[in-house]
Amino acid sequence: MEKENKHQPDLEKEIKTEFQNDMSYGDYLCLEKILSSQHRLSDHHDEMLFIIIHQTSELWMKLIIHELSAATECIQNNRLDSSFKMLSRVSRIQHQLIQSWQVLSTLTPADYLQFRSKLGHSSGFQSYQNRLIEFLLGQKNPQTLLVYQHNKELYSQLQNSLNKPSIYDASIQALANRGFSINDSSLNRDWSQPYELNEHVEAAWLKVYRNVDQYWDLYELAEKLVDIGSQQQLWRYQHMSTVERIIGNKKGTGGSSGVTYLKRLLEYQFFPELWSLRTKL
Repeated sequence: MEKENKHQPDLEKEIKTEFQNDMSYGDYLCLEKILSSQHRLSDHHDEMLFIIIHQTSELWMKLIIHELSAATECIQNNRLDSSFKMLSRVSRIQHQLIQSWQVLSTLTPADYLQFRSKLGHSSGFQSYQNRLIEFLLGQKNPQTLLVYQHNKELYSQLQNSLNKPSIYDASIQALANRGFSINDSSLNRDWSQPYELNEHVEAAWLKVYRNVDQYWDLYELAEKLVDIGSQQQLWRYQHMSTVERIIGNKKGTGGSSGVTYLKRLLEYQFFPELWSLRTKL
């Protein structure tokens, strides 16, 4: 023990010298910038909850975009196995986002009304990252870009994403690359337009599901997509339910129809053939 104590000061000096010029945990994560970005516009206690929930959701969305973009590229380059970890990660992130609505639901209608008027015309409907996720998953609608016309750089980024194949388009191309008969209207369509269910695509996925051992990687890809599509719908449902719980059927702050609009979104189904084939198996 005495010998250990004798060398302790030298060890502390060595550690201090080695790391004193290195960045800190806070520096690396830019915590000062992040933690000083919560600016309440009212004196109401619960506005902090409202701000942080939406800021953290946007951070998770940024990671979803990062993962989905990379996974799409892997699929396009016939590296399906490499995409699986990324798609699993997206599903876990979606779970985090779904749970965040449970936290926000602790905001009561009376509390929200205390600061809602301070929000002006800002609205979650304007979240461009949420729009990018929709485009990456295949829900395309050129009309949604109108909200972002005032910001040329952002508008250009969204337009670029709108005109690119989605992860589902890339997956359908993967089917064609493996010899499945996919008609040209699916492989060379206008990527900016909404995807419509196609019997050739459904027949190809049916063959995959009926021959799992032969097409294991394509089957795994399909199930990863189903998981993500299902989680996205759960997120939408929780969003709608939370909004209805807090503001009822009032219009959204950004001018949307609020709950009515969110309920319409639930009618959209991502990757339609991966759902329709289940009835025919």
